[in-house]
Amino acid sequence: MLNDPLANVLNDMNMASIAGKPECIVKPVSKIITKVLQILQDNKYIGSFEIVDDKKAGLIKVNLIGALNKCGVIKPRFPVKLDDFEKFEKRYLPAKDFGFMIVSTSQGIMVHNEAKDKKLGGKLLAFVY
Repeated sequence: MLNDPLANVLNDMNMASIAGKPECIVKPVSKIITKVLQILQDNKYIGSFEIVDDKKAGLIKVNLIGALNKCGVIKPRFPVKLDDFEKFEKRYLPAKDFGFMIVSTSQGIMVHNEAKDKKLGGKLLAFVY
C-alpha cells in the first residue's frame, strides 16, 4: 500500500538520476503526478514522459536528461500565504532563483513564482532544483 505516491515517484526519479540512468519507470498514475511531471517537463528538468496502461494502476516512463539535482515532497503539506513564500524558499531551495516549489492552489497546480504573480496562496507539494 502506498501512503504517498507523489513522494515515491519523486524519490524514484531522484535515485535514477543519481545513478545516471537515462529513463525511469514510476507508478502509479494519477492526475497530480502527471501534472507535476508536466511542470518538470515545461521547466526542462526531465525529457518526455509516456503513460503506459498495464491494466492495473498504470505506469509512467520518464526520460531523464540529467538536469535534475534533487526533488522531493514537502511534508507536512504546509498551507502558504502570499507573504510566506520567501520563508519556505529559504527552507527548501538552496539559493535565490535556483529551483522552484510546486504549489496546489485554487486555480490548479503551479510553480510558486506563478502563484506569486497571480497573488495566490495554497498548499506546498514539492520542491525541485
